[in-house]
Amino acid sequence: MKNVLCKGVIVLSLVAPATVFGAPLPSSVRPAIPAQVQQLICVDYRALKNSDTAQQLKEQVLPDNLKQFETALKGIGVSTDRDVDTLTFVSYRQPKQGVQIVGAAQGVFSLKTITAKLRLKKIKPVKYHDSDIYPMSEGMDMTFLDETTLLFGSGPALRGAIDARDGYVQTLDSNPDIANLIQDVESGAVWSILDQKGTQNMMLSALGDASRLADYETIKKHILGSRYAMNFTNGVNFDLDVITTDSVTAATLSSLVKAGVLYKKMNSTPVEKAALEDVSANSDGSKLQMHFKADDKQFQSLIHTPLFAAVSR
Repeated sequence: MKNVLCKGVIVLSLVAPATVFGAPLPSSVRPAIPAQVQQLICVDYRALKNSDTAQQLKEQVLPDNLKQFETALKGIGVSTDRDVDTLTFVSYRQPKQGVQIVGAAQGVFSLKTITAKLRLKKIKPVKYHDSDIYPMSEGMDMTFLDETTLLFGSGPALRGAIDARDGYVQTLDSNPDIANLIQDVESGAVWSILDQKGTQNMMLSALGDASRLADYETIKKHILGSRYAMNFTNGVNFDLDVITTDSVTAATLSSLVKAGVLYKKMNSTPVEKAALEDVSANSDGSKLQMHFKADDKQFQSLIHTPLFAAVSR
């Protein structure tokens, strides 16, 4: 299963421009996130509908196993198009088992309706702590966090999240380096936070040849994490913050990103070059800030560039 971490998300909705979307982390999901978070992605799933741009972004940046998740939900009678409001993906490190991925779907479905369908199919739950775990298709299991929130994933991944929720292991709130990244982005229609190691790898990929202009191995030690948000009011807005230890590191990264954009332009099509013109980078204290704003057509050009692939995966 490809690392969700590398799928820094972004997904859309160009429904009525006056409509405001946002995907705050559901309160029922937060306690079920283990402390060793690698990446957290939260999507207002209503923003995935009715837009060609949205569908392209869905294919580009959401986890490779999204189709698995959607198929598994369909198998218990939940339609992501019709029933899901918010979809959250969590990748976390589990001792001796590596990176685990769980998904949480919050929407208009109900515990009573779904359990009734499961009983009709003679699907019985297995107890884990105080939770009822049901088998799904695609090799996944599921449980309810509350009346309208499903948590699902592979067996080990799901049990690890339940352990966090039930107090057997530390949770997200015991990891302030990650938890503190959330507040400034969770009003986005789609947003993501990424831990230190993931951000270091993401920046190396995004910089490409420009990383050779400085000692990146030294610089990366001063990178702490990153977050981005995407909104769709009056076009498409994409904002990425990379958090570092100091202003010198942030300024150096800003210079390298600008050089990286120039390198990309040298090998880009005219359409891609035009899109890259709207990418800006600067430093603000100890943060590197990248911003992109464009209309649908420009953005659809940008999502196929190597630079966008690097910062959004």
